[in-house]
Amino acid sequence: MLQSQKIARRQSEIRQNLAELAANDAPTEEQRSQMDALDGEYQANESRYRASLIAEDDERRDADRDLETREAGEWDKLIAQYEMRQAALHLDEGRQFDGATAEVVQELRQAGGYRGVPVPFAAFETRAGETTSATVPDPVATMPMIDRLFPQSVAGAMGAQMVNVTAGGIEYPVSTSQVTAGWASTEGGDVAGPTEFSTVDRPLAPDHTLGIQMRLTRKAMKQSAGIEAAIRRDMQGAMQVEIDKAVFQGSGSNGQPAGVVAQAADYGIDSTAVDAAASYGAFRKAVTEFMLANAATGPGSVRALIRPEIWDAMDDVIFDAGSGVTEYDRLAAKLGSVTQSHNALAAPSGSTPASKALLTTNAGGQSPIFVATWGAVDLIRDPYSDAQSGGLRLTGLVTMDVSISRAEQLRVLSGLQ
Repeated sequence: MLQSQKIARRQSEIRQNLAELAANDAPTEEQRSQMDALDGEYQANESRYRASLIAEDDERRDADRDLETREAGEWDKLIAQYEMRQAALHLDEGRQFDGATAEVVQELRQAGGYRGVPVPFAAFETRAGETTSATVPDPVATMPMIDRLFPQSVAGAMGAQMVNVTAGGIEYPVSTSQVTAGWASTEGGDVAGPTEFSTVDRPLAPDHTLGIQMRLTRKAMKQSAGIEAAIRRDMQGAMQVEIDKAVFQGSGSNGQPAGVVAQAADYGIDSTAVDAAASYGAFRKAVTEFMLANAATGPGSVRALIRPEIWDAMDDVIFDAGSGVTEYDRLAAKLGSVTQSHNALAAPSGSTPASKALLTTNAGGQSPIFVATWGAVDLIRDPYSDAQSGGLRLTGLVTMDVSISRAEQLRVLSGLQ
């Protein structure tokens, strides 16, 4: 029994005894002493009761945090034991799931409907013990589940927040009001009048579905060694390329989400036309505009996304001949990070080849980009297309969407030659 409950029960007994003693119109000296003792004990118990409630509240919070951590740890352990081979055999032969894989599949099916076999995003990571190249990182098991899917994704490097949605759509209300402060001009005078507080909703809806198809030969399905890692690597690679491309270059039509660079005007993102050779000065000017808009506190809080060709051009321009410092060295030293990608940004075009760059910042800890995925990967079988050879086709379906938070946290530079 909790200490507070024991004290509360004793307080009830004291009140009952005091009521019996108080009913006596002519109490004896012994009864008066007894009432004084009970009254003193009651007052002392009140302080003990409050202290017990505070202590027990802290214990409850610690227990809740421990429970949440324990549940997340147990789920991570189950995910780590998820076998892609069982998913393939279930689709091919109808074999029943067992072990940790069966528990994960059951949990995911209860959370949402799937036509095929649900595969958690975290199951695509490269796991400890698998043969990997020395240059391939081994993701840490304690990383967030959604980020763990694309540990090297450009979207993650640019500060995008990965959101997993169970069902339905979500929206983020973002303040757009320009509240101003004003001084009272005279003693007793009024200060600045009320300013309307307004917001804009950034919706994320399950309107865009990405599909990945794989062919498994009969021989591959009969071989246990390496098939799980191969399936994960194939699906992870295809998904990473397409999702990164959609986040930044999505056309907003033909089933694609609206990319933050390609559809910058629709999002209200400012675009600066450089129309000159890429230089540190061009990026410095854009970072200054970030700071003037209260979106960044300094260049160290700004991330840049550029094409490899821009790096090649800037790294070839020596700023200080004596030290060998290049224009790119100055950029990398000042900004928080510089990410290069030939997939997230369109290739240079024009008579004088020029490309775009993107600058982002996490203002007030808020991510500039939202990338939402719905549920897990829905793995569906097609046993007929390759029936003659005994093969199997698998289709992985992923539902996702892209949106931004504040347009002031992003800026596009165009015409970088």
